[in-house]
Amino acid sequence: MKNIIISSLVLAVLSGTACTSNLKNMESAMSLSNKEKAVALLNSIQTGDQTAVSYVHPTRYTQHNLSVGDGLAGFGAVLQALPKGSAKVNVVRAFQDGDYVFTQTNYNFFGPKVGFDVFKFEDGLIVEHWDNLAEKAANPNPSGHTQLDGPTDIQDLDNTQINKALVQSFIETILAKGEMDKIGNYIDGDQYVQHNTAIADGLSGLGQALEAMAKQGITMVYTTVHKVLGEGNYVLSISEGTFANQPTSFYDLFRVQEGKIVEHWDVIETIIPKDEWKNANGKFGTF
Repeated sequence: MKNIIISSLVLAVLSGTACTSNLKNMESAMSLSNKEKAVALLNSIQTGDQTAVSYVHPTRYTQHNLSVGDGLAGFGAVLQALPKGSAKVNVVRAFQDGDYVFTQTNYNFFGPKVGFDVFKFEDGLIVEHWDNLAEKAANPNPSGHTQLDGPTDIQDLDNTQINKALVQSFIETILAKGEMDKIGNYIDGDQYVQHNTAIADGLSGLGQALEAMAKQGITMVYTTVHKVLGEGNYVLSISEGTFANQPTSFYDLFRVQEGKIVEHWDVIETIIPKDEWKNANGKFGTF
């Protein structure tokens, strides 16, 4: 990071730019956490703040949104394609796990959307990005919850690793292997708040939804857990599988309390055909 800053200052002097202004920007960037930088970059989609782009590595930014070209050039092209003044960004939740920051955001991005974004940092700069986006539902789910409402406070930091292990086991045992007789090890009866647009609260709501899907011949299959990230009582799992026989990316955010999963948000996105990809990095890449 020091080498990058020194090189930038040298270039500023040689080009006759305002060295004092550049130094202030760099000092400001160094004082921000990685979480704050990721949120600033997302907010810049709406505000156009050019400072936030300096938090992205200029040559090593790898893009895993398959509809966006690789690198900063691909990110810039998408921003230019947005209708002027249309973009809206509200980061509802933001978390940090080591070199990764993950966020949950309310967007107007080519239409109303909700999404999860994951950023990987190296030496204080963003070098990689993954996401899952879905259309924002017009109405609350059967229990009156939206895709984004609910608590936002981060607690239980000392149990981050325990909570991550619980969620990984839940995905592998219940959603991947289908061992539904063990679900009580992870969820306490109907003490379970659901934000999926089609499912009501509790195990009863989940059971009713699965039964309705089965009657329609719709299957949901989890095959691979690519990454589990967490901070305190919130854990995000990133998985691959199929939904209605279509290749699918599952992003599931769980809130854990006293060793049980008590709340769930998700974004399910169909993986577009390979001939439509605008980069060759894959949906899950180096996860």
